[in-house]
Amino acid sequence: MMKRRSFRSGLAGCALLALGAVTIAGMAAAEPIEFFQVDGVSYDAAVPTPEEVIGWGLGDRPVRHDQLVSYLSQIADGSDRISVETIGYTHEHRPILFFVVTSPENHARIDDIRAAHLASLEPGAAANDGPAVVWLNYGVHGAESAGMDASIPTLYHLAAAQGDEIEATLDQSVILITAIFNPDGHSRRVNHVETFGGDIRTTDPAHEQHNLWTAARTNHYWFDLNRQWLLQTQPESQAWLEQWHEWKPQVSADFHEMGTESTFYFHPGEPLRRNPLIPEQARELTLGIARHHISFLDSEARLYTSEEGFDNFYVGKGSTYPQVNGSLGILFEIGAARGGLIESRRGLVSHADNVRTHFRTSLTTIAGGLAARDEIAAYQREFFANSMTAAQRDRDRGFVFTAEGDPARVNMFIDLLNRHDIRVNQLARDVRSNGRTYRSDDSFVVTLAQPQYTMIRSMFDRLTTFEENVFYDVSGWTLPLAYDLDYTALGRDWSADLVGAAAQPAELAAPAPPRSNYGYVLRWSDYYAPRGLYRLLDADLRVRVATEPTAIATHMGATSFGPGAVFVPLIGQDVDNDAIHQLVTSIAREDGVAVHAVTSGSTAAGSPDLGDGNGFRAVRRPEILVLFDDGLASYDAGEVWHQLDHRMHIPVTLRRKNELGGMDWSRYTHLVIVGGGNTGLSDRTRERVNQWIREDGGILVTMRQASRMAQTEFLGMEAVDNDADDDGEAPTERRNYADMGVDDAEHVIGGAIFQTDLDPSNPIGFGYSDRDLPVHRNTSFTLQRPEDNPFAVVAEYTEAPLLSGYASQRRQDEIAGTPAIIAQRHGRGTVVMFADNPTFRATFRGTERAFMNAIFFGGLIDRPFGEYEEE
Repeated sequence: MMKRRSFRSGLAGCALLALGAVTIAGMAAAEPIEFFQVDGVSYDAAVPTPEEVIGWGLGDRPVRHDQLVSYLSQIADGSDRISVETIGYTHEHRPILFFVVTSPENHARIDDIRAAHLASLEPGAAANDGPAVVWLNYGVHGAESAGMDASIPTLYHLAAAQGDEIEATLDQSVILITAIFNPDGHSRRVNHVETFGGDIRTTDPAHEQHNLWTAARTNHYWFDLNRQWLLQTQPESQAWLEQWHEWKPQVSADFHEMGTESTFYFHPGEPLRRNPLIPEQARELTLGIARHHISFLDSEARLYTSEEGFDNFYVGKGSTYPQVNGSLGILFEIGAARGGLIESRRGLVSHADNVRTHFRTSLTTIAGGLAARDEIAAYQREFFANSMTAAQRDRDRGFVFTAEGDPARVNMFIDLLNRHDIRVNQLARDVRSNGRTYRSDDSFVVTLAQPQYTMIRSMFDRLTTFEENVFYDVSGWTLPLAYDLDYTALGRDWSADLVGAAAQPAELAAPAPPRSNYGYVLRWSDYYAPRGLYRLLDADLRVRVATEPTAIATHMGATSFGPGAVFVPLIGQDVDNDAIHQLVTSIAREDGVAVHAVTSGSTAAGSPDLGDGNGFRAVRRPEILVLFDDGLASYDAGEVWHQLDHRMHIPVTLRRKNELGGMDWSRYTHLVIVGGGNTGLSDRTRERVNQWIREDGGILVTMRQASRMAQTEFLGMEAVDNDADDDGEAPTERRNYADMGVDDAEHVIGGAIFQTDLDPSNPIGFGYSDRDLPVHRNTSFTLQRPEDNPFAVVAEYTEAPLLSGYASQRRQDEIAGTPAIIAQRHGRGTVVMFADNPTFRATFRGTERAFMNAIFFGGLIDRPFGEYEEE
């Protein structure tokens, strides 16, 4: 066995690299607990070490999630300094552990400490002399192993360290630790590292053991959980955010990994890329804490960087969200060791050493927070006091919103606001504002005069101009637009008597319909109507869908329904009437879909009768194939998978794009191809898919770059190059190299929200109450308008399309008036093309409906037969 190495210096690694290919015995990268213990600190021998419980030192092998849970739980169970609880479960049913660390005396009154801390943040409250509250995030990205495993030495140290210093730290602070944020991604990474590991450690970066990033970075449905602080669509983020607001910590640290060649980074971030809602004082206080990191790093002559490369703009990240909620958010990034030990130009990078660095900067975060405890506490109180002052001066006064005909969608938005500790009230009386009447029975109001004023503004505001146009993530996240809500600032229409009772998400259940002797009809505008429709089709019921507005005789009298209404006749079914009634009752109660009992097949004048073959058309059960990998964006594919499987309970077949040989295409009704860097298909696959569409009636649904591919590869259209010069080659303007970063980003669309004009009479537009449809856009290309089919464009961008976020005027002009959604026949099949991603981060409720319409109603698209000359 080789002698154990300390990788605190890169010199030894550089010498080894000079020998060429490097292999090191498996134990060489492992470190015993002494490697992590702080010099000069004695440790309680009764507290078990990782080697004693897990069986090896950190860095030897990956620590599985069950081992991490077992070890950390054992530490907590044996310590009067630590309490632990399971705060939630992942999609794969792994527990998420939450630790509270403080002195035994503080634990005895922990509820009082928390209550006093929260009370001190109320307007006009006195200062609180209680402990500092520090939050540590470990492992939001599953591929970033050091961020997860750092929880092990951190909790060990907090449980076992002895002496006056640790006693004072525990007495003066409450340390909140989530370990780990992303158990499913973490488990995927461990499996990969173990699968390609050997008895001899291979440090070659080309080795497959080191080649795992996006696949393990994400959760089960391939969501980046570090974008979920704001959006709150995943169980992991919902669990931790509830705890965060239960405490409202003063300092929040977030531990990550970056590219192997990078060194070590810590906040504050790029000065010009700070969200304008974050006070400058937050940066100054973060700089004060940074001095503690610097002191440690300098003591070991480590390389590091700060104040560059990372922004604080998108409020949905773990280091930015705290900063628009009165806390100090601190991001840590370290060059990844991937498989455990890897070569780099700066020497060998060791996982154990990375874990130690994150552990030691966890301690410096706590120390820095304690050193400036009074200043940070005063800043947090002032943040909320200033928020209330700004709210009282804000002329908007409050926002009113509704989702006409879709209580589930408005319920989800209320739940989202509640998760961010934002108070929502029922609208007490009807009000007319900004040209629209909001009714009290289905509208809600958010008053700005509440402590979460800053968060409200961050969610409701529409920003379209920025000091600098470089964004690490999306630039526009106006969430009422994402949910396709009708909303407005009340301003002069505000009145205190508009604020009714506090609103909570209502029960999803809709009333059960009475028995019918004719049939049942389901309202398509309800968010979960696609889930209900699939349940009907999966039960082998024959179903017909309204293709135009209609007034149907129901148990509630003549009832108006929009296009997409689902009619289930009793005649001609292979299932008895009692079973049908039981099923539609379950759909009403479990899916929240309005179901009506039909009393007659005759409809009001002007509406097609229920037996009309054009007014009501049959739909078939979808069998959906979703492609992923091989150049397709994993996030996009995961969002489609999540929407269909998790939300709508529709089974999905996932297949790698380059592994389609031997597929039985007759099995599938739909093929979904998302965007990405390489959406192209092999010649053989392209020919087979084209045949499947044209001859078998298959429905192709594409998004972003795949839509441009569909136009060129299947519809024979030429791609539009928005960056091409109309006059041919033109001389390139000379620019300063230092301006490259900003100039490159000038015409990049920073995840903005655009407005489109939607045709609600098109089957892809069924279920919408108006023509305005906000969409998320993060690409600059445009789709071509079909020349011979004036009905193919379902939605197009308006002439002034930018609603929220960044897009240069050039890009706005290029996109204005171009197609956003196209649906057209191709032989016996259909191609539905989305210029954008309609399922973006499982948050854009409006465009999700268009995607579900493509799934269920794509087959209803007809081909025009008239002659339409260009005007």
